[in-house]
Amino acid sequence: MAAEIQPKPLTRKPILLQRVEGSQEVVNMAVIVPKEEGVISVSEDRTVRVWLKRDSGQYWPSIYHMMPSPCSCMSFNPETRRLSIGLDNGTISEFILSEDYNKMTPVKNYQAHQSRVTMILFVLELEWVLSTGQDKQFAWHCSESGQRLGGYRTSAVASGLQFDVETRHVFIGDHSGQVTILKLEQENCSLVTTFRGHTGGVTALCWDPVQRVLFSGSSDHSVIMWDIGGRKGTAIELQGHNDRVQALSYAQHTRQLISCGGDGGIVVWNMDVERQETPEWLDSDSCQKCDQPFFWNFKQMWDSKKIGLRQHHCRKCGKAVCGKCSSKRSSIPLMGFEFEVRVCDSCHEAITDEERAPTATFHDSKHNIVHVHFDPTRGWLLTSGTDKVIKLWDMTPVVS
Repeated sequence: MAAEIQPKPLTRKPILLQRVEGSQEVVNMAVIVPKEEGVISVSEDRTVRVWLKRDSGQYWPSIYHMMPSPCSCMSFNPETRRLSIGLDNGTISEFILSEDYNKMTPVKNYQAHQSRVTMILFVLELEWVLSTGQDKQFAWHCSESGQRLGGYRTSAVASGLQFDVETRHVFIGDHSGQVTILKLEQENCSLVTTFRGHTGGVTALCWDPVQRVLFSGSSDHSVIMWDIGGRKGTAIELQGHNDRVQALSYAQHTRQLISCGGDGGIVVWNMDVERQETPEWLDSDSCQKCDQPFFWNFKQMWDSKKIGLRQHHCRKCGKAVCGKCSSKRSSIPLMGFEFEVRVCDSCHEAITDEERAPTATFHDSKHNIVHVHFDPTRGWLLTSGTDKVIKLWDMTPVVS
């Protein structure tokens, strides 16, 4: 008698809708045009392109504009159709796109930085243009007059920039791993605080103004959620990438974080769960489970006539333990460890199957991602990669 074939469970994953190709160099930034079948991209090949979907189903440029210098970043405001483009030479150029997205009209140029512009944000409510550059300067300009309103020197080159309109706080993440919070006024700024939690440089920032939390991605492969609004100093670490985190986006309506890595990984995190802070690692000269001395504890080694052991740490309780007392591995998703990590034997026994249930899903974009943009109204995600290709994904199977 033939064995009964059990149907495999359906795997929910992003659906690739379109590949947009044609750039000669890396597309540094791109956005999905709201309410249109279109994409705006800026590239290292100095081009600004507006891609519209044709009757054939393919995306073709309706605008192809050459800039005087490589395009490093951009900010697009759909309400005013204002496009701000950061250039490698430090200039920010502004354009207004026509209603049919077939024409772009120059508005003004800002001599914002001494070298490459790394990030831009246009704040419609205040008519401000915020920017960071490789000159380690944060600057903001009035978009009406073009006048520079102020600046601040960061500790390292900034690679993440977010702004909260309600409090006028700006968040700047830099290559040293530091996050700086400034309070902006019309013509001056004040330092609120700085903090760091990454062992590598900050590569991306994402701000949720509703829950008032800041997400930071880093070259150390991790994401940290900083509870700014709670004023408790809570920092939740998320470990789910095997390479540097390149970009972050947050879906407020479902409370899911999308993080993308240099290895092409797309991770969708469920942030609507009660997450726990990872414990501080404890210091000890001997294993806090069996009391065996660590290899630098010469006195105890001599007194007990025992060979010193290497020190490890349990990721759940933070205790300093030897290899024998921490031979087990486990995922701890509520602590942000989606991969199996070292835990001491007693913690391994205490972790339940329910606590091991994943809180994130993992997907492969099949290109090394440099930038993402999420359109929450349609549930579409745009990824641009080092392969010079833009991909459009339907994320509704996993972001819902």
